[in-house]
Amino acid sequence: MENNAPPTLCMVLKGYPRISETFISNEILLLESLGFSIHIISMREPRESFAHADVGKIKARVQYLPSTILGHLLPLGYHNLMLALKRPRVYFKAISMAAARWRRTKKSATLKHLLQAGYLVHHCLPGTHIVHFQAHFAHSPTSVAMFASILSGIPFSFFAHAKDIYTSDPRQLKEKMDLAKFVVTCTRYNRNYLNSLAGNGKTPVFCVYHGINLEYFSPESRPASCAPPYNILTVARMTEKKGLDIVYQALALLRDRGVKFRHTLIGEGADNEKILRLIKDLGLESVTTLAGTLAHEDVIHYYAKADLFVLGCRIAADGDRDGIPNVMAESMAMNVPVAAPKVSGIPEFLEDGVTGKMVPPDDPPALARAMETLLTDEALRQRVIPEARKRIVRDFNNKELIRDLARIYSDRIPGLMPGPGSSAT
Repeated sequence: MENNAPPTLCMVLKGYPRISETFISNEILLLESLGFSIHIISMREPRESFAHADVGKIKARVQYLPSTILGHLLPLGYHNLMLALKRPRVYFKAISMAAARWRRTKKSATLKHLLQAGYLVHHCLPGTHIVHFQAHFAHSPTSVAMFASILSGIPFSFFAHAKDIYTSDPRQLKEKMDLAKFVVTCTRYNRNYLNSLAGNGKTPVFCVYHGINLEYFSPESRPASCAPPYNILTVARMTEKKGLDIVYQALALLRDRGVKFRHTLIGEGADNEKILRLIKDLGLESVTTLAGTLAHEDVIHYYAKADLFVLGCRIAADGDRDGIPNVMAESMAMNVPVAAPKVSGIPEFLEDGVTGKMVPPDDPPALARAMETLLTDEALRQRVIPEARKRIVRDFNNKELIRDLARIYSDRIPGLMPGPGSSAT
């Protein structure tokens, strides 16, 4: 790179691009629009064969780390050996920390993260003008950023989201927080948990919602009332925390009450076979459409036709849970009322009887009643739909929220400033 290249923020990601992580690509694109120079380091190649359209607008250089040890032993070994010979003291410090972390959890991934960090610092870092590592997700990407920080002397921070917080070993997570320059998370619920975990730690924890692009989610004018057969929509990965079993049990109760509807599920996941069996066991095949994974642009068409959006979010057995599902905010912005359980950060924007309907978690009858009410109570729909849209416009406009994040980066990272003409600060 040229000597006059701007100071650069390095985003350390688990995978890039990823269909389920639109909020990350949106963040990068918006930071670039504010004048920030971004460099992307991804721990693995993309798994999907397609990406959201906005990914193509991102200018950041992307480099991929070797994703496994066995398949990439030669490059990982070479770059780590060279780094160890050049900086024996710092490399020994990193090895010592890796050993301590392994003793706590006995997870072999610790060695991989150290080797990936060594590869990053020796192979990817030279000539990049990177002044800070910012990891998305508190688990493996932050582990790589932390080791890369030790090996290079460049500070790091991380953005904590949902699963990465609540399925991480608290001791490991606290150590990362203590070493980080700062931490950002996407709900007040998360921030409270992280602050309680940090105890008397001095690392600041900021809450910045992801938000959505309101230009995309701009509803066409349509009446608040709707008529059967109702179009009910769910957008979710097929995982335990999404509570899809609760959704389908509630749908079966609706059917048994004589409510006519069609339900569409957009998304796939590890529980695919389990959900298919449940749909069959409940006799819902004739009213269920499984649309698979779709690009953002296609999902918008489903929002436009939906009468109701529903999720069954819960805290999974391993502690995994949602923060604030962006798909709920998108639905509300598209004038589609939402029914969902009171879990994690959801009450921060879904207010029962005001911006939607909230029910206790793991309660199919309550969810069924909430769905039926939102479909048939025209007066409630007339109140909830505009109020929900107003709440999203006020609190979840990503073009406003990105300025909050940009100020954190500019204030907390010495030397990192947006380019000429930026209004980030």
